[in-house]
Amino acid sequence: MLAIVAPGQGSQKPGFLTAWAELPPFAERLAQWSDGLGLDLIELGCRADAATISDTAVTQPLLVSAGLASALELGRSDWPQSDLVAGHSVGELTAAGLAGVLTPAQAVALAGQRGRAMAAAAQAAPTGLTALLGGDPAAVLAAIERAGASPANHNGAGQIVAGGSLAALERLAADLPERTRARPLAVAGAFHTAAMDSALPLVAAAVAELRPGRASRPILSNLDGAELTDGAELLGRLVAQVVRPVRWDLCQDRLSERGVSGVLELLPAGALAGLARRQLPGVEVFALTEPDQLDAARRFCRRHAGAVRPQAAA
Repeated sequence: MLAIVAPGQGSQKPGFLTAWAELPPFAERLAQWSDGLGLDLIELGCRADAATISDTAVTQPLLVSAGLASALELGRSDWPQSDLVAGHSVGELTAAGLAGVLTPAQAVALAGQRGRAMAAAAQAAPTGLTALLGGDPAAVLAAIERAGASPANHNGAGQIVAGGSLAALERLAADLPERTRARPLAVAGAFHTAAMDSALPLVAAAVAELRPGRASRPILSNLDGAELTDGAELLGRLVAQVVRPVRWDLCQDRLSERGVSGVLELLPAGALAGLARRQLPGVEVFALTEPDQLDAARRFCRRHAGAVRPQAAA
């Protein structure tokens, strides 16, 4: 059984589209989506510096565009076969496009609207995110609460991300539980917390203008790991997720329960592949980062689509 997953913010790196932009269909798709966004996605993905592509208003449509365009290359101008799809945070919009809930153009446009709304919310007050690595999860959550911060991502594999004011994150860093390390993240605000409240009505208004389709394959929700095929329900949850924590740990639990044998992460891959390797023993993982991997990635998809791990079937 194959799951295709799409990364969220923080996965982008300067120049990550350079080799991909040499593929004519890939470049043409990004040029077309650029026109609708008012952004030059090729320029951003090939030549922009880290600060530029860390701007939330830019990062979100850039990641969704890259993920969808790499999926279309993987499927040779169609969506690749898979049994499940999922995305981390804004990667859920990539998953929605991959499963047919939204067209690629709609998914990219909504990512642009969502990114602008969340960027504006982040500018209202100085907030941020800090990854907490290791330690007892209950103790980590208690420390987050004591500091006046909020859990923004439950990523599994010993990683919880806290969001809040910069002062709250400083208090948290000074009061870490045993065997816990803190790593501040290079993001503009406390996404998936109450700091994003002002973005909610803007994202809701953008979603209200869409007519979502029914998913061609189940999409795992960041809210609780549930498998969804109803497009309207998925988009409703996507609006709520602006201020709700990402439960990627529950998404990975669902992959394990379903007997997934292979997980392929779309461009720009790495973060979710690393989490899967640590939390899903026995599952084969493929991180798609360069176009010269496409043939191997297609073989990976053919090998795992429809298959079930023996231990899960027993």
